[in-house]
Amino acid sequence: MNQDRAASAATGIGGLDDVLGGGLARGRVFLLEGSPGTGKTTVAMQFLIAGAAAGERTLYITLSETEDELRASAASHGWTLDGIEIFELVPPESLLDENQQQSLLYSSDLELGETTKGIFEAFERIRPERVVLDSLSEIRLLAQSSLRYRRQILALKHYFAKQNATVLMLDDLTTEINDKTVHSVAHGVIALEEMARDYGAERRRMRVIKYRGRRFRGGYHDMVIHTGGAHVFPRLVSAEHKKTFVRDVLPSDLAGVNALLGGGVERGSSVLILGPAGTGKSLLTLNFVVGAARRGERSAMFVFDEELGLLFDRAKGLGIDLQQMVDRDELVIEQVDATELTPGELSARVRACVEEHSARTVVIDSLNGYQMAMPEETQLVLHMHELLQYLNRQGATTFLTVAQHGLVGDMKSPVDVTYLADTVILLRYFEALGRVRRAMSVVKKRTSAHEDTIREYRIGAEGITLGEPLIEFQGVLRGVPTLVGGGEGLLRDEPR
Repeated sequence: MNQDRAASAATGIGGLDDVLGGGLARGRVFLLEGSPGTGKTTVAMQFLIAGAAAGERTLYITLSETEDELRASAASHGWTLDGIEIFELVPPESLLDENQQQSLLYSSDLELGETTKGIFEAFERIRPERVVLDSLSEIRLLAQSSLRYRRQILALKHYFAKQNATVLMLDDLTTEINDKTVHSVAHGVIALEEMARDYGAERRRMRVIKYRGRRFRGGYHDMVIHTGGAHVFPRLVSAEHKKTFVRDVLPSDLAGVNALLGGGVERGSSVLILGPAGTGKSLLTLNFVVGAARRGERSAMFVFDEELGLLFDRAKGLGIDLQQMVDRDELVIEQVDATELTPGELSARVRACVEEHSARTVVIDSLNGYQMAMPEETQLVLHMHELLQYLNRQGATTFLTVAQHGLVGDMKSPVDVTYLADTVILLRYFEALGRVRRAMSVVKKRTSAHEDTIREYRIGAEGITLGEPLIEFQGVLRGVPTLVGGGEGLLRDEPR
């Protein structure tokens, strides 16, 4: 692999070299295809800018955009194209004259020849090591037939190969015929896609269709284009990330919750907290974050549903100072906009917190918001599986919250990921003696024994307070409890 990387030209695009197994093989011709607006020009310019920064001669041959348009696009990202030769290839003036007739040759024959000649002349003059040809659609139109088009592409490929140049050909797929000629000719093919959602920002992704003699990362990878260029988020493969650690038991900051969990949760495990709105799911995760801070460990929180200012104020009213934890570098907390963030970008942020900030407790609040970033539920489960497996293998303890539909009765989750989690904590409302109360139970714990009781809990100024097991009720978990005793085990009113 090291030899492959040494013989490769770095693309200059974050994450793309990882997908390609090191970059683009030098002296080869590659195809970058995608509909208009998918980011081909941006990727191509970054490829040449990276080459110019490495001291290589670079050439951008444009048949579709003017030099002014290219420089304006670069300026929008804060780039200058210094060190990059731009050759704007325009049709011969004689072919623009509608009155001039060609009796023996079609005008397209002449224009195709002039175009090829112009490309070769520009190359001979500059002798570049990196070349971008934008775009093949114009050459395909001039060729007029698949046979002539294939011959033209083969001629360009052999010419560039003799010069040992790394070439990136762009194709905007605007012709009516889905011609795959270049797929068989090119050394590698990269496809860019853009998908418009019903609401929110468009999503971009890319995949490597082919790469001869190179093991690349297959499948789709999320991609974004911000000011500053394109960035690819390689698909997370948890099996590639393994770390040895001690699976010790981690207590929360609440003795009652620790007792319910049989001492706490094991390091490197995942905990799913289920319950309707208002049952204190977020607050429960915060107590594990406080417990991690007491051990001298960092935590990371990704908050989808609640504005951070409100969360900070609410937590402070319960005796948890999140701002102080952030200031002490005990906590990294990020607000996540589900309509703007791709799942791949979220995975990259989680990885950064674990690998760069050494976070050992990770909270995702909630999966309902995470689901909004996903095109369909099945993909959500697959993403969560890889993300949880990655975190578990890194020794990070993960807490996920899911808001269930409804308040009482038969409640449903928007997505069932209970089988993925090692521990499942269920929160419920119930009514007794004229008051709305809350109950907590642990319904699943793979790693150790736990209490099988149902305990009432209360959220007050001191945080969460747990009561004794509810032994005089039936049907609490169904949300339709029946009192079969005198209610002696219920929490009593707080003294005023």
